[in-house]
Amino acid sequence: MEEQKTTINRQRSALSAINTDLANLLTGINSLNDVTGVFSSLSISSSDASILTAAVDSGAAADRHTVTVNNLATTSSYYTGESSSGSATLSPGSFELQIGTDPAVAISINDTNNTLDKLASSINGLDAGVTASVVADSSGARLALISSTTGAAGNLTISNNTTGLEFTKAVDGVNASLTVDGVPVSSASNTVRGVISGVTLTLDAGNPDSTVTVSVSADTSKALSAINSFVEAYNTLITDINSQFAYSADASSAGVLSGDVALQIVQQTILKDSAYGIPGNDGYVNLASIGIAMSDDGTLTIDSSALSNALNSDFPAVKNLFQSTSTTGFAANFKRDLSTFTSSTSGPLNAESNSLDQELSDLNNQIADFETTLTQKANELTTQYSTVNSTLQGLPVLLKEVNSEIDSLRSA
Repeated sequence: MEEQKTTINRQRSALSAINTDLANLLTGINSLNDVTGVFSSLSISSSDASILTAAVDSGAAADRHTVTVNNLATTSSYYTGESSSGSATLSPGSFELQIGTDPAVAISINDTNNTLDKLASSINGLDAGVTASVVADSSGARLALISSTTGAAGNLTISNNTTGLEFTKAVDGVNASLTVDGVPVSSASNTVRGVISGVTLTLDAGNPDSTVTVSVSADTSKALSAINSFVEAYNTLITDINSQFAYSADASSAGVLSGDVALQIVQQTILKDSAYGIPGNDGYVNLASIGIAMSDDGTLTIDSSALSNALNSDFPAVKNLFQSTSTTGFAANFKRDLSTFTSSTSGPLNAESNSLDQELSDLNNQIADFETTLTQKANELTTQYSTVNSTLQGLPVLLKEVNSEIDSLRSA
């Protein structure tokens, strides 16, 4: 019975490993079957990253766009003339600060904020749409005011100045100006969204004499990675199944599941599914047509050059091979069988594993019952031995008495 338990545990371990392989393969095929997954991923590039870069978001479509950046959006700013230091006393007075077309905000200098340091702090406390700071160098200190909003809407204006501070405008707030596919665009920010559906443009430099090409295309790298992962999971499963049916060098033994009919069915189905094909499709009709060939042992070998060429030359056809429809594509067909095999209720290997669990439990109960019986038998034999032993120990005394009686009879 212990030998039977050892065999069952080896079978359970082998089934568990293969069930894990099936689950991993299902994960791989799900990635290829997901219509919003790797075959829908897009990549984007800019022909001149010094002028602009681009990022792709949801809703983008494969296409090429021409962009000319005339000028960047700027952030308006002012600075004052130099004071001896940030703590030097300022003359009282006031000035008005206006952001774009918003109402002007009056800034007063009095005993509470009559230094550049205190004035910057009080302006920041007003939440007036600017950031104030004191810039100090070897020449002295200056108050700097920078708009919190880029573009024309954040353009700063300072008026009605009676403080004695001399304000100089450093930068005008202007919108970014660009053309996208010939359409003029004005943007308050150098991050431009919505002009190209699903694409975000980040403007880095203005150059009206240079046209940048923004290319949105299928991200073949993600599809390639997913296909490689699928083949790796498939080969692991086939190799583990093959090991169960392979005989030892002297042909005296095979794997513990060598006679397992359910495993044979799984093997045959997986091999059949890997050879599945669809008609037409520009010649990309099965795995072999995209550079994935089956070896004699059933494992798959990838011709990386052929697969990359298929993805780059006719990506839609390769996608269609895996996802032609929700029921007839390579991935959907494979997924249907794998879902059955990995089901906790209808999966044949899971059912077999459950049966082995029950058989192991029954054996453990039988062993426990048998050991109980053996213990009871041992106790009975021990009792019998004690009785016999006691009897044997009394025989010398009895023999002495008998001999004494015999001697008495002889002498009489």
